[in-house]
Amino acid sequence: MTQAVPPPIPDVALQSLASGLVNPVQVTHAGDGSGRLFIVEQRGTLRVFQNGQLQGGFFLDIRGRVTAGGETGFLGVAFHPQFASNGRFYVNYTAPSPLRTVIAEYTVGAAATLEASERQVLVIGQPFTNHNGGQITFGPDGKLYIGMGDGGSGGDPQGNAQNLASLLGKMLRIDVNGRDPGLEYAVPADNPLWAAPGARREVWAYGLRNPWRFSFEPADGTLYAGDVGQNSREEIDVIKKGLNYGWNLVEGDICFPPGASCNLALYEPPIIVHTSAAGWHSITGGMVYRGSAVPGLCGVYVYADYIGGFVRGLRYSASAGVFEQRDLLAQPGISSFGYDEGYEVYAVGHTNGTLLKLTAR
Repeated sequence: MTQAVPPPIPDVALQSLASGLVNPVQVTHAGDGSGRLFIVEQRGTLRVFQNGQLQGGFFLDIRGRVTAGGETGFLGVAFHPQFASNGRFYVNYTAPSPLRTVIAEYTVGAAATLEASERQVLVIGQPFTNHNGGQITFGPDGKLYIGMGDGGSGGDPQGNAQNLASLLGKMLRIDVNGRDPGLEYAVPADNPLWAAPGARREVWAYGLRNPWRFSFEPADGTLYAGDVGQNSREEIDVIKKGLNYGWNLVEGDICFPPGASCNLALYEPPIIVHTSAAGWHSITGGMVYRGSAVPGLCGVYVYADYIGGFVRGLRYSASAGVFEQRDLLAQPGISSFGYDEGYEVYAVGHTNGTLLKLTAR
């Protein structure tokens, strides 16, 4: 039986649903059947969009714990797969003095205020104020995946991304439903680096510069990540267990620093690379569309460039690689994409404070 050829990637638009948000950096849902969208504001607040309206007040307000600005702040939220019954969700924020990434758990109804229920699950020191990563997402396996940048500055001066003893420059994978001795979480037994001397067992993949946004394809579990480049390359990677994505010896599809020699065959290559010469400067990883409102878009991975304003779609398979791609529209300042409970795709405009929905054009 021959496989059906998908339709050409259709024209799409971004419909504005709400404005007045303050530097939104993520939109997602809780999987609880409520129809709510949750929007992370970088300053340290979590807002709710429901029944076509941005709700007043805050679902969570941790501004007193967050240092925000540039690439720091409240950067991500992930709701437990059993949130509807256990009330647990997780956040990623940057805390000051000393500068550090905090992965914290909150539980609805567990304390007098939601903020008072905080349990810090994982704390990672940050040597610089940039490249904090920020995304946290539960995979189809129920484990929490955490995207960590290389620690910042430029060129990864501390060599964190290739250092398996560091949690920086990595994709991490932990089990929040258990606790190993001395930890507030468990390390899954099938993580790849248990036998590597000196390696952090939380590491799922490494050699990343700043995987700002990543997502799982709902149909087959493929993990796509947009890794923000240094000077000349922006890339989309398919993240796989135990693989090395090359940074800081490789930027995209070339050796780093420019002019250096390296063996590209040693590292997992991106599925697609965009160049600064073509106007790409800060890639925003996206989502594979699996909604019903735009049938022709089904299976298309939609992503963007924060600075260049490109919104682009591609079709990818493990056997064929990227086999179709096209620019869809122009929308500068998109910091993140997200799903609702029906896998319709939304975006947030960081600089203009908008919530947007991907629609047919």
